[in-house]
Amino acid sequence: MQDDKNLSDFEIEDQTIIENKELSIWEALIPVVILMLMLAYNIFFADGEALGEYSNQFILLLGAAVAAIVGFFNKVGIQIMMKEVWENLRSVFVPIMILFLVGALAGTWLISGVIPAMVYYGLQVLNPSIFLPASVIICAVISIATGSSWTTSATVGIALIGIGSALGIPTGMIAGAAISGAYFGDKMSPLSDTTNLAPAMAGTDLFTHIRYMALTTVPTVIITLIAFSIMSMSIDTTGTADLSSLLVSIENTFNITPLLFIVPLVVIALILLKTKPLIALGVGVILAAVFAFIFQPSILDGLSDSKLGATINAILTDTQIVTDNDKLNDLFAAGGMKGMIWTILLICCAMFFGGIMDAIGALARITKVLLSFASSVFGLFASTVISCLGLNTIASDQYLAIVIPGKMFKKAYQDKGLAPENLSRTLEDSGTVTSVLIPWNTCGAYQSSVLGVSVADYFVFAIFNWLSPFMTLLYAALNIKIRELSSK
Repeated sequence: MQDDKNLSDFEIEDQTIIENKELSIWEALIPVVILMLMLAYNIFFADGEALGEYSNQFILLLGAAVAAIVGFFNKVGIQIMMKEVWENLRSVFVPIMILFLVGALAGTWLISGVIPAMVYYGLQVLNPSIFLPASVIICAVISIATGSSWTTSATVGIALIGIGSALGIPTGMIAGAAISGAYFGDKMSPLSDTTNLAPAMAGTDLFTHIRYMALTTVPTVIITLIAFSIMSMSIDTTGTADLSSLLVSIENTFNITPLLFIVPLVVIALILLKTKPLIALGVGVILAAVFAFIFQPSILDGLSDSKLGATINAILTDTQIVTDNDKLNDLFAAGGMKGMIWTILLICCAMFFGGIMDAIGALARITKVLLSFASSVFGLFASTVISCLGLNTIASDQYLAIVIPGKMFKKAYQDKGLAPENLSRTLEDSGTVTSVLIPWNTCGAYQSSVLGVSVADYFVFAIFNWLSPFMTLLYAALNIKIRELSSK
């Protein structure tokens, strides 16, 4: 039976944080340690398939079972756990729908010629010597305008992967550049949900938060651009020599016209007009399907006896368009909604684990212990960073990585005489951007699936993302621009 005297909870931005007085830090860490050991074995010793194709999903469920056992021993009832799991699953319903639509988008944009047109014109405009830094800038601009790193990856990111692959640039580098730019824009955009959530948790206003965050974010993106510029100049690409043959192959296979860009432009315009992502992406799927009938009838005839059947297949399942160039054959393939199943299951299992960890009070307990080590200003910043990184890993959700530390550390920053924007900036520098570096986090799973590049392949090249927490710690260590309450 549940002992109500041991548990307390509070609501923040539709998130419930549960504290359990009986749970010790060692008990809270048991599921985490077991989960990390199982994932490490699966990744490093079993090539990711220790339990088959869905090994990571099964491991997350096993971790959830361990957490549940710990909860039972600490008088947490199954009803409480299932309630938190349900709340977690409900919170990712829209992202799951977006993932399905992104799969459909990839299929319809392929058969309509939108992606081939992006590759065709992009090959002629983006030179290999500037490709990577240009990718960072392009994605940053789109992400600032839309406030969404996810939308940026689903549109511009996919195109850049195609163009860069045709130029012979490693996909890990391209994905890292695109993600770096997308998350810079996501952080700095007033339209971004995380950029609004962080100051709300810390107790400051949006534009004070953005201005103060620029102090660490701008130097970080400058270093990122320099690094990608050096990579672009030193990379050995094969694209230049094969460029003419690639262009001819695309022309021979598809009907290429600038009119095809109407589809992505409409989607971006809808997002700029603050249309809900589900509607914007849905319009992108329908419009691309219509364009397939108009501009690519021969492609549809080659895929199925029925043009409508070919279009439906592109939305739902695998599509492969064969050209006379092997590079393009690998590029012009899409998995439709079916291709998103693995990622969606990973997200659901991660939410299951995170929900039970929250229900038994483990997340709050771990964060409180980190807070106890924050005896100095630098220690406070370091504890916040570690807490955000840990929650991105354990709870698999960037929102919880902002909400829980934001609530737990708010008073500590006040007690140290620090302005609340110090906390809001640190939450973004370590919570928002590192979520994409965790394979089973919703953000890592999404970006990996949409871009078709594993987290392991792009991790090192997502320079902006892993450099951001180090930059915020450097500022804290050297006492650079650490704003105090008395100076406001």
